[in-house]
Amino acid sequence: MNGAKRASFSHSGFPPSSALQPETCPRMMLKAALLLGVLVGISQAALQVSISLNKVEISVGESKFFICTAIGEPVRLEWFSPLGERITGSKRMMIQTEGSRSRLIIYNAIIEDAGIYRCQATDASGHTEEASVVLEIYQKLMFRDIQSPQEFRHGETAEVVCDVISSPVPVVVWYYQDKEITEERHSRFQVLPNNNLQIRQVTKADEGVYRCEASVEARGEINFVDIAVVVNVPPVLSVFQQSFNATADYQESVTFTCITSGSPDPLVTWHRKGQQLEPSDKYIFSRLEGGRSMLTIRNIRQADGGAFSCKATNKAGSQERELFLKVFVQPHITQLKNVTAVEGSAAMISCVAEGEPLPDISWRRASDGQTFVDGDKSQDGRFEVRGRHGKSVLTISGVMLSDLGRFDCEAQSRIGGHQKSMFLDIEYIPKFLTNHTIYYSWEGNPVNISCNVMSNPPATMLWRRERFTISEGTPHMQIYGQEGKSVLEVTPMSDRDFGRYNCTARNNIGVRYQEFILAQADVPSNPYSVRLSAVSQRLATVTFMKPDSHGGVPISYYLVQYKELGSIDWRDVKSHSVQTTVVLTGLEPNTTYEVRVAAVNGKGQGEFSHTETFQTLPIREPSPPAVHGQRGVGKAYRLGLVKQDDGGMPIVEYIVKYKTDKEEQWMTKLVPGANDFAMLQPLQWNTRYEVEITARNVKGLSEPTFYQFFMPQKPDITESLFSGLGLGAVVGLGLGALLLLLVLVDVSCFFLRHCGLLMCITRTLCSKKTATGGKGKEMEEGKAAYLKLPLKEENGKESLKPDTIEIKVHSDNSIHIKPDDSKA
Repeated sequence: MNGAKRASFSHSGFPPSSALQPETCPRMMLKAALLLGVLVGISQAALQVSISLNKVEISVGESKFFICTAIGEPVRLEWFSPLGERITGSKRMMIQTEGSRSRLIIYNAIIEDAGIYRCQATDASGHTEEASVVLEIYQKLMFRDIQSPQEFRHGETAEVVCDVISSPVPVVVWYYQDKEITEERHSRFQVLPNNNLQIRQVTKADEGVYRCEASVEARGEINFVDIAVVVNVPPVLSVFQQSFNATADYQESVTFTCITSGSPDPLVTWHRKGQQLEPSDKYIFSRLEGGRSMLTIRNIRQADGGAFSCKATNKAGSQERELFLKVFVQPHITQLKNVTAVEGSAAMISCVAEGEPLPDISWRRASDGQTFVDGDKSQDGRFEVRGRHGKSVLTISGVMLSDLGRFDCEAQSRIGGHQKSMFLDIEYIPKFLTNHTIYYSWEGNPVNISCNVMSNPPATMLWRRERFTISEGTPHMQIYGQEGKSVLEVTPMSDRDFGRYNCTARNNIGVRYQEFILAQADVPSNPYSVRLSAVSQRLATVTFMKPDSHGGVPISYYLVQYKELGSIDWRDVKSHSVQTTVVLTGLEPNTTYEVRVAAVNGKGQGEFSHTETFQTLPIREPSPPAVHGQRGVGKAYRLGLVKQDDGGMPIVEYIVKYKTDKEEQWMTKLVPGANDFAMLQPLQWNTRYEVEITARNVKGLSEPTFYQFFMPQKPDITESLFSGLGLGAVVGLGLGALLLLLVLVDVSCFFLRHCGLLMCITRTLCSKKTATGGKGKEMEEGKAAYLKLPLKEENGKESLKPDTIEIKVHSDNSIHIKPDDSKA
């Protein structure tokens, strides 16, 4: 190594004699003569140069220094590189000179630093001397930048790098699982010229630790490095189910599952629309054994529908699969507005609905329930429906006021339905609501002329007369208005106030006029067809027909006048409202009367009708009374009496005769005529009775009325007792009986079971008596306190004998009951 850079010189500096050629002798002789002169000068000055070392061998990276010493009087010491260049000093080569000594330092030697270094001394006369040293540099065995582990992708050609240097070139051997790797034919393993190990179609089975061993036989140097080889397998991704269905807005959740494999374990991420999803309340990520990764989408909405992707990534690559979520959405109407149309024009009502799948849209008219679907057309051709892609338009041609109202739009799919309503408002020109255009009044009598208008939008209303607008200041006139109605109050004071009045109604659709006539009123004409009916001794009914003319003013009532024939004093009877039937009362029997009728309105009384004559009936016996009966209290019977026609005179009395069906003798009871019942008593039980009732007035007796009734059997004592009591009395008696029963039960428990309310009271009283009477000591000594109670017989009465029951109360508050020896 570096042999070409080395030079051989004798110690005197002359070349060897073998180097001289015959043809160069004269020239060499000349040089020798010159050299001899130089030597003579040196010997005179004694200039000599030496280096501490003649030959040095170091390894790359080591540092070394050389000392150059000059004998004589040098004025300059210089160092020259193997390339003949003067060394001026640097970070790696430094020169330190002190007098006749100079030191060359080489730090961290490299191969290029090898060669002959010269130290040259120069004296004051310019004479120079030099010495040299040979520097040889070799490279030690070294592994450079060895990475471990080294990773490769499954199936590719792997090159395991082992960068080793040395000089001379080392011998490299590879080992795997403690066995040398040999380059056999068709083997997938091969050691490359650069000492790297090549593995073709590397697999997961090739993973492990490989040893790269390098050696330099010339120096006996050997070293190795272990390199871990990792084979990364690209992800393999599969899904169980690729498509999912869900319904929005039902708090539903859907879980996607991806199964992954690979080395290293792949990182699974979820993506949607190019964006990676992050964990949230909406998206829940989870990972289970077996490489299962899951994405749960909670609270499904319509916007969640579409494609999601599952992406598995590791060092060897990535794989992605798509999953699809089909979201069914209940129909929802998103657009439906109220519509206003002008009468006679066309109205278009639009309904827009969304949902998955798109719903079918239908219409329903609320006024009559008629429905319309896409493509329908009504019989009159005015209603037509057209729709597509979730939008339906209902067109109504020639809009009429009857179309006013609510319309329902319903969106329906197999997922569900949604309904909304709108209102079709119709604008139209004012319409007058009444045909009553003629009004009657008279001077000084105010009259209200009413102008009623229906319009949309509301109309403004004006009153005119003879082209002049009537205002608030117009004499004898007032205007009262409200929406849809204007009332003109006119108080005519002369003939000029009667005539035509005009009501004008106007809105933005149009204007309409209606004319009213104020005419002078008159009194009514006379009623006719006066008839008398139901004439009796004291009463008569008058009926008649309405007059042909009411005079322009409604009739207030009818005036009926009557008098006895030959009398001049008429008596007045007013009808009730405008009824054409009037009952005359207080008439005298067997008397002839005259009657006439006139109509009265606001203007006054009209003419009387033709006078009619009638005669009341004479006095006679009364008609038989009507009878009804009901059982009274006990042995009594209440007989109700209903007066019929009294024959023109008051009933004086009722003669009631009654008997049993087995007797012949009648019993008689006189009842005043003012009474409406007769009480028959005492009667016999379980007996049928016959009754005969006759009414009597001053004229005589009526025909008898016959009646029968049956008295039942005698009731038992309980029934008799409670029959006269009310509900409250019966409930009170029941509660009293219940309380008495509880007292009897408590007393029985006291004597037989030593318990109950009475026993508790006894214990309490005895305990208090013992404490307050100072008998506690006697109780402690075993003495008992006694309580004497009288015995009672079974019927609740006290026994006549003073027998008692002995109750003994002991100190432990126990009670023992002991009857006396004597018998009750």
